[in-house]
Amino acid sequence: MMKTIFPGQTIGIIGGGQLGRMMALAAKEAGFKIAVLEPTMDSPCGQVADIRIVAPYNDETALEELAEVSDVITFEFENIDYDGLKRLTEIAYVPQGAELIKITQDRIQEKITISQSDCPIANYIACQNFNELVQNIEKVGYPCIVKTARGGYDGKGQQTIYSADDLELASPLFEHSACVAEAFVPFTKEISVIVQRNVQGETYCLPIGENIHVNHILHETIVPARINNKTAKLAVEAAEKIADYLQLIGTLAVEMFVLEDGTIVINELAPRPHNSGHYSIEACNISQFHQHIRAICGWPLRKPKLWSPSVMVNILGQHVMPVTNSLSKYPDWSIHLYGKQQAKKNRKMGHVTIMTDDLDHTIKEINDSAIWAE
Repeated sequence: MMKTIFPGQTIGIIGGGQLGRMMALAAKEAGFKIAVLEPTMDSPCGQVADIRIVAPYNDETALEELAEVSDVITFEFENIDYDGLKRLTEIAYVPQGAELIKITQDRIQEKITISQSDCPIANYIACQNFNELVQNIEKVGYPCIVKTARGGYDGKGQQTIYSADDLELASPLFEHSACVAEAFVPFTKEISVIVQRNVQGETYCLPIGENIHVNHILHETIVPARINNKTAKLAVEAAEKIADYLQLIGTLAVEMFVLEDGTIVINELAPRPHNSGHYSIEACNISQFHQHIRAICGWPLRKPKLWSPSVMVNILGQHVMPVTNSLSKYPDWSIHLYGKQQAKKNRKMGHVTIMTDDLDHTIKEINDSAIWAE
């Protein structure tokens, strides 16, 4: 089924976080109404929505209500209830479907899918329990990273293992779910490609972002990524291959490692707009959020263009006051705060985008600034 959704109609969003908020703001610019399903009352997306349904993501009555008020439904994060979403596809228009969520909720399924799309991944083993890990660890060797197959983000749900002596550290992960153990990849950079595809199969990638993490949390994204043309071509080809294999509708963020020789290895997928694509709100002729809305509504996509080199920096809880106190010093910064009430340490509260003619100088300025000190 393929539909075109027009301004004045309602887009339903499952999930009320900052990605939903920025989707909603993009949609509202084009005259759409927004309905959001989210368990908490004063969510970032709920603050800007026309209709708020406050209920768990697997609440059947709430899902039916969302279906009733929405002309098209999308989601802003992957850890929603697959069975509920599957049922929703039977009573509402959900162009992205539910299978993409099923795949990206489970690292084992995700790795199988990436391999089937003929893209490179790190050597790994899938283990249902800790004993299976111990028996098979030699297949990946040391060092390796053990990750829960389900759940986990921003460094949660994973453990680096440097030798057999460390193996016991991974044992608690199996209380949550099966796990994968991945061989450590000696990468030089982490990059991400955000690929977007509409119901007609039209596909574009945003300019490639280079991602710098601090304590497993994305700190900054540098665009364009500081990689050569060969690596950029491999990265875009891989993202488009995966999108085609999945028959993607909407948005897929493909996180990759860049190796010493310029080749790439796929790390993870996220079936939604991504933190590393926030720069596109100011720095491109089309943001990841506007393009996502176009994709799910059956509109033609716009070919992304980067207006100028840019750096996006996350504002965590500990950065909110230093950033707001520095507003007068940095008139060129674009500041986004997400409407979260509690500024907890390491909680993503917003981001800053800095468009620049001198990327190296801007990166140095950020790195030297006391604002981002832990």
